[in-house]
Amino acid sequence: MTNVPTIDLSNGVTMPVIGFGTWPIPDRKAEGMVTAAIETGYRLIDTAEMYRNEEGVGRGVRASGIDRSEIFVTTKLSQRWHGFDEAQQAFENSSRRLGLGPIDLFLIHWPNPEMDRYVDAWRGMIELLDAGKVRAIGVSNFKPAHLRRLIDETGVAPHVNQIELNPWVPRTKEREFHIENDIVTESWAPIGKGGGLLRDPVLEDLAAERERTPAQIVLRWHLQLGLLPIPKTSKRPRLAENLDVFGFTLTDDEMRRLSSIDSGRGVGSDDFGS
Repeated sequence: MTNVPTIDLSNGVTMPVIGFGTWPIPDRKAEGMVTAAIETGYRLIDTAEMYRNEEGVGRGVRASGIDRSEIFVTTKLSQRWHGFDEAQQAFENSSRRLGLGPIDLFLIHWPNPEMDRYVDAWRGMIELLDAGKVRAIGVSNFKPAHLRRLIDETGVAPHVNQIELNPWVPRTKEREFHIENDIVTESWAPIGKGGGLLRDPVLEDLAAERERTPAQIVLRWHLQLGLLPIPKTSKRPRLAENLDVFGFTLTDDEMRRLSSIDSGRGVGSDDFGS
């Protein structure tokens, strides 16, 4: 079993540097996959209200037999809970479904700027943090302009911003902003979606040269950039493959080659404002 390294968030909370993503695993299958992931060595499990599998994730964590304190669980509130009081209710709902006590990392799933309530939701998240109900708070899919507004209006920067990020969609400007403001970048769809990225000729060549899988090469790229990838798989053999990324290091030239394939071909919506 792999011992996964950790990174310190700006408030001192430690977070594993790679995790298991659970979208779009249905609730009925989430328990088994989460338990298998934990048995493989994963200690970061990512879910969300919108995934409709929080109950299954909670069951999987409990069924693993691993002490709760060793598992880092992330979940996210959806747009209906944008507001100070609403964020409190969203926490109560997710906490009940998970059944795991305090949530390690609680995120606002999308900024939804057309609603213009994400700052109010952020104030609610800060209240949850101050009350000790969550260990860390953050956002997902926020652009630098959204983050700047949070910081300017509340004085509190997110600990994490989880965004779509991989060699095809490297989000350079977002990463630079995160570094400047001590925000950890967490990557969703870190190995792409549907297999297109993993068939990129540059990536295939690197994988063949290193006798590694394309997914392992990409995940190593994330780690060496200081990013936290959360690959998802519904195939149990891939769990170990995706975690076996700590026994080798990409050279500077290999990192440059991989970073050169930026195509802008993201799988997620990027229409949430600037």
